[in-house]
Amino acid sequence: MYQTINLCKEYGNPRQSVLNQVNIKIPKGSLFGLLGSNGAGKTTLLSILLGLVTKTSGQVLVDGEKLENCLKEVRSNTGVVPQDLAFYPMLSAEDNLSFFANALGLQGSQRKKNLEFAINTTMLNEHLDKKAQNFSGGLKRRLNLAIGLLNQPSVLFLDEPTVGIDPQTRSFILQSIKALNRQGVTIIYTSHYMDEVQKICDRVAIIDKGSILIQDEIDHLLHDQGESELHLVFRQADTAQLHSFFSASYPTRMEDAQNLFIRTSDPMTVLQTISRQFPYPAATIERISYGHQNLEGLFLSLTRRDSDVG
Repeated sequence: MYQTINLCKEYGNPRQSVLNQVNIKIPKGSLFGLLGSNGAGKTTLLSILLGLVTKTSGQVLVDGEKLENCLKEVRSNTGVVPQDLAFYPMLSAEDNLSFFANALGLQGSQRKKNLEFAINTTMLNEHLDKKAQNFSGGLKRRLNLAIGLLNQPSVLFLDEPTVGIDPQTRSFILQSIKALNRQGVTIIYTSHYMDEVQKICDRVAIIDKGSILIQDEIDHLLHDQGESELHLVFRQADTAQLHSFFSASYPTRMEDAQNLFIRTSDPMTVLQTISRQFPYPAATIERISYGHQNLEGLFLSLTRRDSDVG
């Protein structure tokens, strides 16, 4: 569906490169995760794909056609759910949906059908008459999603759609996204929550400093590119002491005060070292596992920001 060829973007004077020879492929029907730290180039790349920002050089193809030649059609078939809440807080959910339906030019039976689709997908039926400013964080995110679905898009861009919400609403939104994808909607998804990207996306690209470091199906990436890790779960622990002990000999990262990951291809030697030398009896090891690193570990190692701090 989407393909970029040697895509570049420069800003400023003197010129500074934001995107450098970016080549990605987003297959039709995929649930594609785009990962990158703040300032990596994600927003610029998405803005170019949406036709909101012009490229400096390179190509963007949609179904083999240059984006600039089919921009009107692409926009009519694309939904966008931004990270910022994009609705009017003083209006009810129903009035917000009606306003944006008008902005899209929806009329008659198509308008009714699209409104029902957006409302039913996000389960806002019982909240339509309430002002958006009185919504919980989760309901606000659901309204944001509903507005992005009003044109029944075949392609949906989602930028951090689960920021600041409770676990129940996050689960609901993720399940809704997966259901939309099963219905054939191509989804481009950005999030800082690596666990949810690993859970719902089938493909992922990692961008850093304006360049694509790697892209593939997630399972292939973790199996082929991910290093092996020993995962230790502590019942109680002093993060500083643990880091001091393990990082002296092994590449480590602390996910939190209880979860330590050690990159190694020889877990038995590490465990033997721990049993002989581990000096902190209060930091009881509760659980041990070994396998390929998760998406967060792969991301950190590829971007060379592996956490050697707690």
